[in-house]
Amino acid sequence: MTAPKFEALNVPPDCVEKGGVEVLRASVVDGAVSIAMRRSFDDPFTWGVLLADLARHAARIYALETELTESQALSLIQDGLSSELLNPTDTDSAL
Repeated sequence: MTAPKFEALNVPPDCVEKGGVEVLRASVVDGAVSIAMRRSFDDPFTWGVLLADLARHAARIYALETELTESQALSLIQDGLSSELLNPTDTDSAL
């Protein structure tokens, strides 16, 4: 039996060049998201900025790799975020 394989992303080139601190690692395992993270910022507001940046990057990837436009993908991402914030599916850690 072969051991399961983990497909990690490469470290971004600017982080290799300048150094940095990893703040978030998210993976899909058996169809569910597994996350490792650290607080990282003094102000929680900065997490909102980070989440918005992630959403925009994800929308660009969908626009490049699917029939969706960046705007359509971002709209669907926003819908998913709003839905999950209002009705969390991960009830073990929901506030």
